[in-house]
Amino acid sequence: METDKSYCAVKIDKDKCKGCINCMKKCPTEAIRVRNGKATINYDRCVGCGECIRTCTHNAKYATSDSLDLMNDFKYTVALVPPSLLGQFPNVIDPSVISNSMKNIGFDDFYEVARGADLVSALTRKKFEECDRQKPLISTACPVCVELILIRFNDLKDYLIDIMPPLEIAAKIARKRAMKATGLASEDIGVFFISPCPAKVASTHRGFYTENPGVDGVFAMSDICLKLMHISQAEVDITRPIVASNLGVAWATSGGEVSALDGRVLAADGIENVISVLKELESGKLKDIDYVELNACPGGCVGGVFTIENPFVAKSKIHTIRRTSLYNKKNTVDKIEHLDEYLRSLDWETDDVFVLDKDFKKAFVKLRQVEQLLPQLPQLDCGVCGSPSCRAFAEDVVNGIVTIDKCVRQTEENGIDDDLIKKETE
Repeated sequence: METDKSYCAVKIDKDKCKGCINCMKKCPTEAIRVRNGKATINYDRCVGCGECIRTCTHNAKYATSDSLDLMNDFKYTVALVPPSLLGQFPNVIDPSVISNSMKNIGFDDFYEVARGADLVSALTRKKFEECDRQKPLISTACPVCVELILIRFNDLKDYLIDIMPPLEIAAKIARKRAMKATGLASEDIGVFFISPCPAKVASTHRGFYTENPGVDGVFAMSDICLKLMHISQAEVDITRPIVASNLGVAWATSGGEVSALDGRVLAADGIENVISVLKELESGKLKDIDYVELNACPGGCVGGVFTIENPFVAKSKIHTIRRTSLYNKKNTVDKIEHLDEYLRSLDWETDDVFVLDKDFKKAFVKLRQVEQLLPQLPQLDCGVCGSPSCRAFAEDVVNGIVTIDKCVRQTEENGIDDDLIKKETE
């Protein structure tokens, strides 16, 4: 796959947007503004969490993914099946039916991302034994949480564990297996991930974890589920057994990743809870924690925007599957050699997109302007001005994005010093 650093999977349909500000108020990074009756996204701040999609009552926000027609470009195709997919079919208890049914909808083979999760857990335990880094270590499995750290909580960058996420590891293994089984060249083999969320679509297209993603395309889980809905268990030829452990399958839900680890661990899900934990980490209040698992979606990956099942029902299904004989075994990958090839070699690049200006002196002047303007605003954070809060509005004013008179309430009641910005600049 050719990477595109500017790729973002969350889009706005301007024709459907009513400018109701619901998405703007819900965005955790204040990436959305409403101007001229339409919402706009600042993609420098967007982390692809999908909160705007969940919130929009007019279906004006949507997530993009690759077309299933992309499979036609390859001689042999492999589906990367995430454990969250197993929770989308409440009436199917045998996970091997779901995985093997990939062949019924056009794939030649499948590989379980849960097996990649097993490898990550093994590597993490190894890191615990050898770790000379400052703790707590932070999981990198959720790209939303990683990007939040890189753009907002820069001081936590060095806490991110340097292990590739299960998706990238599974893709590497799946491609090698397919090449060995078919004798085909790598470029003839298409490896496709079935994603529960737009963030993993974007992170793959952008080469977020690696410059050379092992995935050739990312399909929305909802699209795959629609194709699987009418396949009965009798129609599925179960030719290949499940190889992942029940611990790998647990990654589909919040707390599943840390369930395979010893020591004092913490798991948080839901974007607001994640931000709360990151604030605690940044302030140094969680130094006695060994490992932190963060999931932006409520309930973990089962709560992703591309899923179709109620996340609580899906979580229950995942726990039921874990108790079946197929998955009732321990992680068996601790003795596998060459695990080091799954470490992330690239350094994380931070970018504080919340600074008022890249030039320190200009940023200081703008900050002073913001502090002088704030007392004149109503402090209601009503959003009528098209900014998510009064402080965000003040920042937009000093950055020349909007004029002061957009705060209709304060202008009508008390008036605002229109010359404030000009005076401070002079």
